[in-house]
Amino acid sequence: KHGARLARPGEFTQRAFLNGQFDLVQAEAVADLIAADSAASHRTALNQLRGGFSKKLAFLREELIHFASMVELELDFGEEDVEFANREDLKTLILNLQSTILPLMESFDFGNALKEGVPVAIIGAPNVGKSTLLNALLNEEKAIVTAIAGTTRDVIEDILYINGIKFRIIDTAGIRETEDIVESMGIERSKRAMNQADIVLMLFDSEETLAEVENLAGGLGEKKKVIWVRNKVDLGALTSSHDEVKISAKTGTGIETLKKNLTVSVVSANVASDTVVTNLRHYEHLVKTQQALTDALNGLEMGITGDFLAQDIRLALHHLGEITGQIVNDDLLANIFSKFCIGK
Repeated sequence: KHGARLARPGEFTQRAFLNGQFDLVQAEAVADLIAADSAASHRTALNQLRGGFSKKLAFLREELIHFASMVELELDFGEEDVEFANREDLKTLILNLQSTILPLMESFDFGNALKEGVPVAIIGAPNVGKSTLLNALLNEEKAIVTAIAGTTRDVIEDILYINGIKFRIIDTAGIRETEDIVESMGIERSKRAMNQADIVLMLFDSEETLAEVENLAGGLGEKKKVIWVRNKVDLGALTSSHDEVKISAKTGTGIETLKKNLTVSVVSANVASDTVVTNLRHYEHLVKTQQALTDALNGLEMGITGDFLAQDIRLALHHLGEITGQIVNDDLLANIFSKFCIGK
């Protein structure tokens, strides 16, 4: 009656941003914090909300703005042919900025996995115990287990939290030569899951099944994290040249060791920086910033004039500003805050 109304999605956070209480990265971190479903993604969102990522970006912009202003000043004295911005110093600055941006870009895959869950594919021949391992990891009867080879014909996936990290555990069809059309489709999906997963558990229980997964491992990229897992250790010894985790999915032996290896695989590869990029919008602008800096660097090597050099620097500053909201448009704000819960 007196003009009160329900808050629109994200309205309070949007007003805080518009009134300069924090930048756009921190505003988006509020939404990430609300949506966080693991301790790791919660910590990452909190770090961004506290300004960890924003401080890095502010440092990059301040360094670049100084040289940008010097290059722009040169344009005002074009007839005098003066040089205010030392080109060697500018080259050194650009290289330093690129070395700072690169780890942020590289952290995106890890940051995205923290939000969505690290995909882990269990790969192996039929009847090596893939479904039994899935059930053991989840501590529930998620997948049907039988002594019949080829029981699993499709990809089965579930979420597992280990030490605050979210994993997407994917059980796949046993990979073998078969004329069964349905099983063949399941095997193709298994191969896709293996190629798309961040971590692959190569499961084997004999020399024959070890040879089969070794053939599969040969086609994986160098960056793919592979954990060799020997199942059915309770049934006898087996010689292998791999640094393997010995388990018995049936009795539970070694399952905790395997879980520890999974967390170490994720954390050890991503400890270089305390700032992790989790937002696709941020990542895309970092890529564009890096490209603009590369163009400026190439221009310096070619000895281009200050007006073209200034354009590349302006473009780098523009993309950095778009991340934090120093350069923003209404459509972008509407898109970001419309994804918030009502009244958040």
